[in-house]
Amino acid sequence: MSALARTPSRSGLHGEVDLATLGALIADRTRATFLLSLLGGGLTPASALAARAGVSASLASNHLRKLSDGGLIIAERRGRQRLYRLASAAIADALEALISVAPPGQEQSLRGVRARDSLRRGRLCYDHLAGRAGVAIADGLLTRGWLLEADGDYQVTAAGALGLGSIGVDVRTLSARARPLTRACMDWSEQRPHLAGSVGAALTAELQRRGWLQSPEASRAARVTDEGRHALHAWLGLDPRVFELAGEAVRAA
Repeated sequence: MSALARTPSRSGLHGEVDLATLGALIADRTRATFLLSLLGGGLTPASALAARAGVSASLASNHLRKLSDGGLIIAERRGRQRLYRLASAAIADALEALISVAPPGQEQSLRGVRARDSLRRGRLCYDHLAGRAGVAIADGLLTRGWLLEADGDYQVTAAGALGLGSIGVDVRTLSARARPLTRACMDWSEQRPHLAGSVGAALTAELQRRGWLQSPEASRAARVTDEGRHALHAWLGLDPRVFELAGEAVRAA
């Protein structure tokens, strides 16, 4: 049982959830860095998380234990190594919602600006693609008529099931699962929706498997490769320049 579940309700909470305990877990900058890194999905070793936050292995272990006890992350042992991931997609959704209302970071170094731009260009939102790349792909699916907007969400059309199936995303199998097939997830950097749900996750996994999308360890930044740009142009008719940030091509010229 997690620490959140064990924490007794206090009179000031009127029997509701203990939001303060959750807030305290997230409030520490090192733990926040770990959570944001794990937002990219997958399993990450403690050493990579420690390097990402710029802290020692012993300090990282202490913070990871607190997050694990709090029910926000899960540790899995692979051989002698312990790997970490977010405990659920619901936690990833909550973090994304917080990101959308959080103030921007004050990092003004060239490295910090590049890291921020990389996240805006493309990032993993737990198990699906977000940022400019994610929104562009959602737009391409809509333009093809493979997705339809309905009541603020997405629906896969019959043509879409065939189109997605052409690169290995089996919509029929995914529709039998408990997870929603599609979801329009509002993108905090683009202020427009990208594709989430089981189709969004399966599509992102396939893009990674094919080498069209890459993401470095302990980072949620995701980059559409040169091969991916050409392939997505052939598959969805997307202009390869759509995966660049505004002004990027001009700066590179």
